[in-house]
Amino acid sequence: MSESKKILANKIYLYLSALFITSLVVSNLIFQKFFYWYPFNLSIGGIQLFELSVGILPYPITFLVTDLISEIYGQKKANQVVIAGIFASFFSLLIIFISNSVPALTSSPIDNETFSKVFSLSGLAVLASMLAYLFAQFIDIKIYHFWKNLTKGKMLWLRNNFSTFSSQIIDTITVISLLCLFNVLKWESFWGLAISGIIFKIIIALLDTPLLYLFVYLFREKFNLKIGEEITL
Repeated sequence: MSESKKILANKIYLYLSALFITSLVVSNLIFQKFFYWYPFNLSIGGIQLFELSVGILPYPITFLVTDLISEIYGQKKANQVVIAGIFASFFSLLIIFISNSVPALTSSPIDNETFSKVFSLSGLAVLASMLAYLFAQFIDIKIYHFWKNLTKGKMLWLRNNFSTFSSQIIDTITVISLLCLFNVLKWESFWGLAISGIIFKIIIALLDTPLLYLFVYLFREKFNLKIGEEITL
């Protein structure tokens, strides 16, 4: 690979990492707002479905990005992004803690009570999310590369969906369990949120498969990669 293409590959990896970290951190900060997914109106055994946290909206992006990095840059680079995301999340937690400790001016548009109400639970959310995230993302990458090696780089749709389905189910159940355990959410809402989150993420995973195919195709065309071949940075 020419030097100019290596520089371009590094730049794209940087932007993908930034997209991943931003999606992860933001999902933890905005999780306290809930909305109803209007296309559906279902309940099972009295459990209302499709009441979701807005934090779920950017989260599937993280799995699409790690699958893309896994496919093009390899398992090591995907793991590096996951670790960087963990660092960024805990650093954001430190900033929130310090910001919450600083008293607001009487002239401040946002007073102490409002700020604390919005961000006071973010610490527990980050902790719960990180424990679930660590578990799910490393499983996602592991399963992805297992299927990639088994199929010799073919059947991209299989490894993308199989790894994402498995990791998203694990992530959803783990994070909601921990938030209920920390009394951030009520246990009565566990099954509704868990089932809704899993269905939502599976649907999004199916929808992002064509995007993954498109991006992988563009990478292979631009960098002259064979099926299963990875860029070494």
